[in-house]
Parts: sequence; structure tokens; C-alpha cells
Amino acid sequence: MAGFAIHSPPPSSPRCPVTVKTAVLSALLLPLASSAASKAPIKPPVAEKVPVQDRYHDTTVADPYRWMEPSADPKVQQWNDGQNAFTRSVLDKLPGREPLRRRITELLEWKSAAYFGLEEAGGTLFALKSEPPKQQPVLVVLPSLDDTSKERVLLDPTVVDPTGHTTIDFVRPTMDGKKVAVSLSKGGTESGDVSVYDVASGQAVANEVVPRVNGGTAGGDLAWNGDGTGFFYTRYPRGEERPVADRNFFQQVYFHKLGTPTEQDAYALGKDFPRIAMTKLDVSPDGTFTSALAANGDGGQFALYLRGPAGTWTQVSKYEDKVVGVGFGNDGAAYLLSRKDAPRGQVLRLPLATPTLDKATVLVPESAANLQGFIPTASRLYLLEQLGGPSQLRAVDLKGQSLGLVPTPAVSSVNAVVRQSGDDVLVAVSSFVTPPAWYRYSAKDGAMAKTAMARTAPIDISDVEVVRTTATSKDGTAVPLTILRKKGTKLDGKNPTLITGYGGFNIASTPGYSPLVALWLEQGGVFVQTNLRGGSEFGEAWHAGGSLTHKQNVFDDFYACARLMVDQKYTSPKRLAIQGGSNGGLLMGAAVTQHPELYRVVVAQVGLYDMLRSEQTSNGQFNVTEYGSVKDPEQFKALYGYSPYHHVVDGTKYPSILFTTGANDPRVDPFHSRKMVARMQAATSARYPILLRANAETGHGAGTPLSARVEQQVDVYSFLFNELGMTYLPNASKKLAAPAPK
Repeated sequence: MAGFAIHSPPPSSPRCPVTVKTAVLSALLLPLASSAASKAPIKPPVAEKVPVQDRYHDTTVADPYRWMEPSADPKVQQWNDGQNAFTRSVLDKLPGREPLRRRITELLEWKSAAYFGLEEAGGTLFALKSEPPKQQPVLVVLPSLDDTSKERVLLDPTVVDPTGHTTIDFVRPTMDGKKVAVSLSKGGTESGDVSVYDVASGQAVANEVVPRVNGGTAGGDLAWNGDGTGFFYTRYPRGEERPVADRNFFQQVYFHKLGTPTEQDAYALGKDFPRIAMTKLDVSPDGTFTSALAANGDGGQFALYLRGPAGTWTQVSKYEDKVVGVGFGNDGAAYLLSRKDAPRGQVLRLPLATPTLDKATVLVPESAANLQGFIPTASRLYLLEQLGGPSQLRAVDLKGQSLGLVPTPAVSSVNAVVRQSGDDVLVAVSSFVTPPAWYRYSAKDGAMAKTAMARTAPIDISDVEVVRTTATSKDGTAVPLTILRKKGTKLDGKNPTLITGYGGFNIASTPGYSPLVALWLEQGGVFVQTNLRGGSEFGEAWHAGGSLTHKQNVFDDFYACARLMVDQKYTSPKRLAIQGGSNGGLLMGAAVTQHPELYRVVVAQVGLYDMLRSEQTSNGQFNVTEYGSVKDPEQFKALYGYSPYHHVVDGTKYPSILFTTGANDPRVDPFHSRKMVARMQAATSARYPILLRANAETGHGAGTPLSARVEQQVDVYSFLFNELGMTYLPNASKKLAAPAPK
């Protein structure tokens, strides 16, 4: 295991891959074509109502916009195009749009590189590097942590595809670092083929392409064998192996030997996996053991399998054993993250000489913090612990004795850890007010030293303070939230305030720097990030409290946070905006249908809104273990109880809403947004706009080109500013200079 990374949200879930934070920068969709001013529609097209009824248990449910589900239907496309034209006619004419465009372009094209996805192998450090004006991250080799000018670009997706729509899904080097397997996908589909590259030459190895290892439903992974002659990988059904309806399911593990046709790849594991299996692969430091951690959809159930020197796979744990993570040590042991009788997590040590669960012993017992991940090094374990939003990194020796905390800033997030030689590690740290940076942690002297892989801030927000507090939810639960405000902010109810949330799939909303949040703050806004149930902030009990039949708790938690901001006079309903994407888009739909009077503006991105039809989609079937199924009477009752599409009420004064979606989205079908927009436009009695920004060239967010992200945020922020009555002030902040290349 080269290292671990904790994402939020996430990638998983509707598995929002780049909406990892639920901050405003999360949604990434392409711009729409502007319509000619002379043809600008005055009103959006009205969607026809076609009577359809379904019977669920003892309940009859009407669905007048069922006809809008098939994206390829010409009638649906015509309505969709009309909505886009209307949206452009509104957004393109907003006052202050062009100054905002210049500022947002400056911020998102700030020439300070971000490094992520680090992997070290054979003494070589690989990283994905995002640096404007590049449209996509590139794969680089880093000879030095302190001088990035010596790095070498190994693969640039824009050379493979000059349109800028091809992206790197994941990178896996051989143990000696001489070859690297790279998954590439196009157009936001997340459907990735794996190619193999020679590291020394940077050239692709001829005839080494394995199709569709990665997907937007079950993801994908691979693990090399010890000598780099082949790799285990996740394989979706090919050709006519399965019916069309099953080809996004039944993921299995196969082995590919270099130099042989992929049609000859050997089956390894997975014929007895569930239909909605998702598998993570890893290899031990000596290359003799391989692990496969197979998830049963998105609900947090895992089964662990090990393959040893004999070449056979053995099941180590079942779902009920609650082993949710695995990592190999250098001491002949596998370390397991277990939640069995320990909802906040404990570490088990499993000797690989006797790899059966009954031989595992507790090394690190459950503590007050939620254990989210760990990495073994030569003589210690580094534990990533979640503290209700912020996180910390703690070290223990191989007997479980505490060695203290790795020094990180207050209210910050440890995003990734990569082991170096001995017990030294690289640590990625970010906070709300400082950009992400990689640090080298020396185990010998306990010191953190910033490397050259550190971003700089395009906006000086040194006058911003971070306030951690709690709101009381409907059932009395204390819900954490973080408030970002300029020092001296008056609590007079007049501050434009933007609140974000996620609350699902065991994903924590963690501190992270966003230049767009900084823009909001410099313009006098207040920003709030909520830590709702359904996430991993306080362990499995916190997650379970916001999933399946308890999902309504998430919406109650969010409402409590919004009410607190009004009650404490940070803002008022007419100055309050909310934003969320993916599972956070569902949150926006529930928030606006349950409490339309509390919000003035809503930005709902790639969200789910028809919770009774969601499981009819490919990825929706993976979500059943998180949301529940209409086939179960109690789960249906819960789903129907909050499903946003079914709780739009005619004659209600709804706030201004911007819905965004992408046609290639493999995680949340665009029909959710179409149906929700049609229903809300027909129902609202207010004159506020309800807009659909639907794009034909993007997906859920992963792989969106830089220029497209700029256009997306110009639309979002010009909409927010206009609806809240804000005027962009170009001289509101201190001017900073972009860093010179190192």
C-alpha cells in the first residue's frame, strides 16, 4: 500500500468524485452555447403532463413527467434544448457578469500547481499535477520534493486528446517503478481503459491496452504482481457475456499478463460477488500477497480476500465481520480496519502466516476519534482520525503504543499520507484559510517540513476567522458546522450567506481551501460548511443515523444549521443561499421542498430528486445499500417521505434555483434534474427563476476541462450575486502575485 487518501465527498456515493468537498467549487460542468439575443426565449418551455401512476405496497403515486426519463427521446431533447436556451438568456444578461468572469478566470487559472494522487515505487515518486492553463491534470515523475523544476511529464492527456476531454482516472506503478498502468476516460463518462507506459522513455508499451477497467458505477482498480510482469484488475462484462442491462454490474477480478492479448486474461475472483460489487486491490511490500476488498454497493459492507504465495484466493472476512480497510506492513502482517463492536474503528493485526480472521488481534482499540484510515511503515502505524470535520494524524508503534500526534494546524484536514523510507511519510494538509500543501514528516525528530509541492493563495484572506459551533437538530442531536467570516462581521441579519452540505455515504465534509469561497468572503459574504449525519465525522453510528430509513435526519440537521445562522443574525432568509452536489444535490432538493421559506437562492448540482425511480438506473442500484429500496415497505415509506420530486407543492413560493446536470453522468441520471425542473416550474407561484443548465458533453464532474470549470462557476456566482442583490467589488481584496515557476 503506497499510501491512503481520504476524499470527501467523494468520489463513492452517487460517489461524487470531485465534489469531495461540498464547497462551491465542487460542481464541474461545461459551458452551454449562448443563444442569439434575438432568439432569446421569454419563458422556459412548458413540459407536458402525461398521467402515469405506480402502486407501491398500499400507496398509489403519480408521476406526470415519466416521459422525460429517456435522454435520447427527441421530445425530451427538444425540451432540454429549450431549457438551455432560456437559461442562457437569463444568465448571459446578468449585471456584473463580465467583471466576475475576469475575476473567476484569474482565480481558477492561478498558476500555482496542485499535486495529488502521489505513489512512490522503486524510489520513484509519481504524482498527478494540476496546473493552469493545462485543461487536465498530467502525470509527472518527481526526482525532488524541494525542486519541482526537475520533474518530468510522463503523460499529458491533452496530447492524447487535444480537445481536453480525456482525463486520468488512476495511476498504478510497478513495485520497481519502471512501468506504470494508467486508466484514461473521456467526456466525463469515467469509463476508463488501462494502458501501460515505460517510465524511462515515457512511451506507451505497444499492444498493452486493457479495456474498461474503470467505470462510473463500480469504479475500478488494479494491483501489479511482485515482478511487474502482469497485474490483477477489475473487469466489467464484455461483449455478449451479460445482457445489456447487466454490463455495468458483476465486476470481477482478472489477471493480465504483459505481452498477451487481453482476451486471454485469466479469471481470478468474483463469480460469487453480488451484482453491485466494487473492488479495491492492493499488494504487500514484498509482492507475495494481494488483497481484494469487495464492497456490496455503497452502504459500507465489505468482504476481504487474500491471495498468498500459493496462488489461491481465500476469504478472510464477510460483511458481518465489518472489516472495512486493509493495509500490508513490512513485518509479515496485514492490518485491518474493523468496526465490529467498534463503530468508531479499531486496528487488527493479522499474521500473514495464518491469514484467518480468528488469528487477528486488536492492536489499536476504539478511541473517541473516528478512525478513517491508516498506513503501516517500518516500525509504526499512522492513524488518520476524524474529529467531527477536522482530522488529525496519530502515530503508534507496532505494539499499539501511542507515539503522539503529527503536528498539523488547528481545524485542518489530513487528505493523504504516503510512506517514504523508514518511518518517514509525506502528508497532505489543507485548511479553510490555507491552500493545500505536502509536508515531509521526519519520524526521528517529529518535525514537519513543507515541500515544494504547495499551492499559493490567489486571495489574501488573513482577515478571515474560522468559527466552529453546533446547531441542535430536531431530535436533539448536536450538529457541527464551521462558519467562515471576516473579522468584525456585524450580526445584523444582512450578510449574504452561503451554506453547503453533503451528509451521506460515510463521507466527511472536511476543511479545504477554495479560491471561490475566498472570493465570496472578500465580497462580504459568510460561508458555512455543515457536518451532517450520514457522513463519517463520528463513526458508523453517525453514518447510520443519516442513511436508509434515517435519511430524514440529514435534512433536519441541515435545517437546524440554516436556522442557527438566521437566529444568530448572521443573515436572514432573503440573504441566504444554499449549495450542494450529487448526494448534496438531493439535500438541496429536500431542503427547498421542506422549507422553501428559509432560502432565497439554491444551487443544486448533479442531484437525485426522484427517489422512487433512482434504483431503476445503473448507479442507483449501487445506492440501494445507502438509501434503501422501494421494494422494502419501510424503506419505501422513508424514501417517499422525503423524495423531493414528490413533495413539490402547487402554488408554493419557491426561491430562485439553478439546477445543473451532465448528459454523460454515470452516477446520477440527468432525468432527475429534468423532472424536478419541470415539476417546480409548473408549481411555483413566485417570479423567481428556476433554471436548468444541462450539458451534452460532461458527466458527474470528473474530467471536466479547466475552461469548462471557469464557465460553470461564472454562471453559479453571477446567479448567486444577482439573486442576493450583491454587487461585485473589483478592489475588495489585496492583490497577490502568482508564484514564479520553481
